[in-house]
Amino acid sequence: MITVGISGAMGRMGVQLIKLVQADADLKLGAAIERADFPGIGGDVGILQGAGPLGVNLSVQVPPGLDVLIDFSTPDGVAKLIDPCVATRTAMVIGTTGIESLKPKLAEAAAAIPILASPNMSVGVNLVFRIAAEIARSLGIDYDIEVVEAHHRFKKDAPSGTALKIADEIAKATGRSLDEQAVYGRYGKPLDRKPGEIGIHAVRCGDIVGEHTVIYATLGERVELKHVAHSRETFARGALRAAKFIAGRKPGQYSIADIL
Repeated sequence: MITVGISGAMGRMGVQLIKLVQADADLKLGAAIERADFPGIGGDVGILQGAGPLGVNLSVQVPPGLDVLIDFSTPDGVAKLIDPCVATRTAMVIGTTGIESLKPKLAEAAAAIPILASPNMSVGVNLVFRIAAEIARSLGIDYDIEVVEAHHRFKKDAPSGTALKIADEIAKATGRSLDEQAVYGRYGKPLDRKPGEIGIHAVRCGDIVGEHTVIYATLGERVELKHVAHSRETFARGALRAAKFIAGRKPGQYSIADIL
């Protein structure tokens, strides 16, 4: 039995994760964590979520005894929990995006605990990371590359961490510098497309869960690679798969690619 804590427990992903943990015979909910100013702190998280009592109270702290903490909160939320996880020797699975500035801190923490961080916990998307790079390498520089992502109107960051990861994998596979050759949108920019550019574009509409399309086009043909998430459950299931994988591992930094 793996004891799991959920950070961001009252968010959309947190609710989904707790539901799936309760349904999994190999997992036990050991903690539900939210920010200190959340009005429900101290209450039973199941009642707060409208699912009936679960016997786990909403808290701001990482308790001892957790095997893994799954975090889908905010970059600030992740930052506040790194040291407590190190202190309690709790492994971390991080699905929160926009944590680039925390990479040095996470690398330091990984000397003491196992950490798996990914901008997207979908198994399918993590295959896209690999395949997108292979296609770009095979097609060569004559093919223009554009990455288009679409998400719901409530998403806090743009472009998505997944789109940036796809573009970065393509850049590394083809010997480019993403910092130098990424183009974010084309408003107000010269209309002529430079060789080697990687276009990255964000769409925010309604309740779109997540769509990522990579377009490879040259004169005469076009190849498209696309992933569509139908529900948040795919990210939650990927995170739980990651939690089962990382529990009991040696300290270090891991990725979904290690699971695959």
